[in-house]
Amino acid sequence: MATQQLAGSWKEIKGKVKERWGMLTDQEMMQAEGDVDQLIGTIQRKTGESRQSIERALSEMQNQAAGLLNRAIETAREYAQAAGEQVGQAYERVTEGVREGYERTEQYVQENPGQSLAIAFGAGVLTGLIVGIVLRR
Repeated sequence: MATQQLAGSWKEIKGKVKERWGMLTDQEMMQAEGDVDQLIGTIQRKTGESRQSIERALSEMQNQAAGLLNRAIETAREYAQAAGEQVGQAYERVTEGVREGYERTEQYVQENPGQSLAIAFGAGVLTGLIVGIVLRR
């Protein structure tokens, strides 16, 4: 087991280490903090277990931590993909609604040019009044 590998997953496996070898003190755990040789030496002194047995147990703990992390990453990817698909669908619905509104407005203007001109003139006057009142203040 490489020291860098244990150091990288120390936070994930230190609880399992404490669970398996409960006689380790918090101070000993802090001193080991990712140093495989020191951790193994401390466990050997306290338990009398062989180095190979301890290394095998630490390797299993590390593999379990890596598996959990990989599952979490995969789940996050799946959620992100589903969210992306939902956003895409919502975008399509909004785009279609805008397109339909534009087509209806265009048809109304073609069928009722006089009324459309009056509505546009009224909207322009109203907008001008509102802007004028706001700017006066």
